Amino acid sequence: MKINLQNFSLRSKKNFLLLLTILGIITMSFIVNKKFLNKSYSIFIEFENAHGIRPGTILRLRGLSIGRIVSIKLHVNTIVVLAKINSSLNPIPRNVLIETNQTGLLNEAVIDIFPLENIEILNKQFIDPLSSKCLNSKIICNLSHLKGNRGLNYDDLVRATTRISQRFDDPRFFNLFYIFLHNGIELSDNIVYLSLQLLDLLYKLQKKI
Repeated sequence: MKINLQNFSLRSKKNFLLLLTILGIITMSFIVNKKFLNKSYSIFIEFENAHGIRPGTILRLRGLSIGRIVSIKLHVNTIVVLAKINSSLNPIPRNVLIETNQTGLLNEAVIDIFPLENIEILNKQFIDPLSSKCLNSKIICNLSHLKGNRGLNYDDLVRATTRISQRFDDPRFFNLFYIFLHNGIELSDNIVYLSLQLLDLLYKLQKKI
């Protein structure tokens, strides 16, 4: 039995080229899909005060950076910031607490997002902020408007420390503290006296028995 090596070689080349073509299509589809899924999206957050927020302020979810503040606009009673989320692969639950905090040696402001509930992934379209079905989901959609709160602030800490130091300089505070301490000492003496009387009574009763 003779084998035609030329036909076999030609067939192998065709199969190899077909395999490379299929792998190329799969790779390109993966790159395109990944690029599509990694699209950024934006949300608006309203605060009563800037609290040190500026363009470039980091936005964190569960302690990890997911985006930054792009712009700040002043309104009559509030300010509204535009936050850009780096990737649509970072969905944010709809039920969240948003706070401004200060961290680091320079007390730089950051915006922290704390989810108040967990979401179940039943359909990928329902966890895509850019999807048309996002409004029926439990995540925050593109261009949503949220309300932010004031969290840990260095100015509040300084103000509270100043008030405490002023209380210690107030003579009325020391008078009240002296009265409280004096009454506490008298109460302790009475408790000791009653305890001794009770022990003496128990000793006499035991002696009679």
